[in-house]
Amino acid sequence: MPTDLELLPTSGRPEQLLILLHGVGASPAAMAPLAQLLRLQFAQSAVLVPAGFDPFDMGRPGRQWFSLQGLNEDNRLARVTAMLPRLIAWVHAAQQRLQVGPAATALVGFSQGSIVALEAVSAEDGLAGRVLAFSGRYARLPDRAPAYTTIHLLHGGLDQVMPADHAREALHHLGALQGDATLDIAEEVGHELHPALVECALRRLTSHIPLRTWRAAMGGLPQAAAMDGAPERANGTSGQTHETGDEDDSRG
Repeated sequence: MPTDLELLPTSGRPEQLLILLHGVGASPAAMAPLAQLLRLQFAQSAVLVPAGFDPFDMGRPGRQWFSLQGLNEDNRLARVTAMLPRLIAWVHAAQQRLQVGPAATALVGFSQGSIVALEAVSAEDGLAGRVLAFSGRYARLPDRAPAYTTIHLLHGGLDQVMPADHAREALHHLGALQGDATLDIAEEVGHELHPALVECALRRLTSHIPLRTWRAAMGGLPQAAAMDGAPERANGTSGQTHETGDEDDSRG
């Protein structure tokens, strides 16, 4: 089994916990460049990259979070749901070991890793303060938006594996549920961890103020009143509309 990747601060306790979840048939090594970049950007963070819990079962080395054999729209959610307790327990154990709370935890997934990250915070609201979902989708759109998690969707416009329409649909669905979500699409990018999308992710991590923070600052005012003082733009690139989400088309 591939060894989990772990990057810790050179001194002192971690202030953030970033958990990276690789795609199907891959290993922690596939996320190593992103892990190194996040470690440089957030020096006091702990960056963990676990290996998928099961061996890839379709003829090549690698790991998976759930099997693709016979996968379809009818059984996808059941397969993800079956593995979620293991992932959630793993996240809890990492938080306890490193003494980092859920609000300072981010789940960063690619492809199948994004699917399980999105479904994990649907299953346990507040498991992590943020999810950054690269080239992924929901197994099934949630009935409720998470109250304690901000969802950042990052997608290639030319993705043929998981079309960007899944991300657009998720953004609009979460907005209708009064959730906190953003979407960045790199129009000329396919199914990959492209530098254009990584740049968007870093911007979201450093500039996006979660909706729950605005609500707390406004003393629990109704959302329409609370948003009167919210910024309209983030870094001059896209509207910061907390009620319906925030979509930014970026060129890859």
